[in-house]
Amino acid sequence: MRVFERGWLSANNILFIGRDQSALIDSGYLTHAPQTLALVRHALGGRGLDLLVNTHLHSDHCGGNAALQAHYGCRTAIPAAEAIAVRAWDQDALSYKATGQQCERFGFDATIAPGDILLLGDLSWQALAAPGHDPRSLIFYCAQEAILISADALWENGFGVIFPELDGESGFAEARDTLALIAALDVRLVIPGHGAPFTDAAAALARARTRLDFLQAEPKRNAENAVKVMLKFLLLERQRIDLADVAPMFVSIPLLAGARRRFLQREPGELAEWAIAALVRAGAARIDGATLVNAG
Repeated sequence: MRVFERGWLSANNILFIGRDQSALIDSGYLTHAPQTLALVRHALGGRGLDLLVNTHLHSDHCGGNAALQAHYGCRTAIPAAEAIAVRAWDQDALSYKATGQQCERFGFDATIAPGDILLLGDLSWQALAAPGHDPRSLIFYCAQEAILISADALWENGFGVIFPELDGESGFAEARDTLALIAALDVRLVIPGHGAPFTDAAAALARARTRLDFLQAEPKRNAENAVKVMLKFLLLERQRIDLADVAPMFVSIPLLAGARRRFLQREPGELAEWAIAALVRAGAARIDGATLVNAG
């Protein structure tokens, strides 16, 4: 098993090379697909890729699917709950229109449901439901080696944005249940969707619960966090955004528009100024004349 720790715009990739099958979990973001393909090709050393698996279908986890399928002809397995949306390529259901993000169309050959067992790297991995950040997300647990592939359900310092809450749906309770599920496992090593693998799962869970308490106590905080994360994601993708173009994003991108109306109740221009200032203050962006530039 090899872990490719990627930059924040792309999810980590986990490559397994077994006796009879090679497999990759998650494929990064669309604009990074050539790099993803190069990393996989180098690691495989001329061997083919047999199986591609997605923990969930946010664009930073599956944006490289089409490129890997085209190059390797690999079988692809996705969460079972996403099958209808992928078959119809329903970009509303798949969140790409809602977030203003990109993902080249891909197909699939199999689905994975919670409780299913996968053979990866000659070890058995159980798929577990991990709603919260995404209601259809899966995580994978190898009891023999006490390794958890946690996707965006648990990072060393937090977890992914609780997106369902932005649409008025339940997400905090599900995220809490997912943390409880992870806490009940014997985990020696956690491989998160973003950031370096880590060994102190108990400490990470404590930090995650504290953060979840903070967000749930005032849902506006989850919306503010989502606004900053989404603007940073767009900035990472584009590197430079005209300052004048930021406010219209809070009207044209459904997720940002919904968060603004439902929780933040600010005019687009006011919210754009707040979000820009927050990123600059955090060192995640800088202003160059009339342009917002990626930093950090």
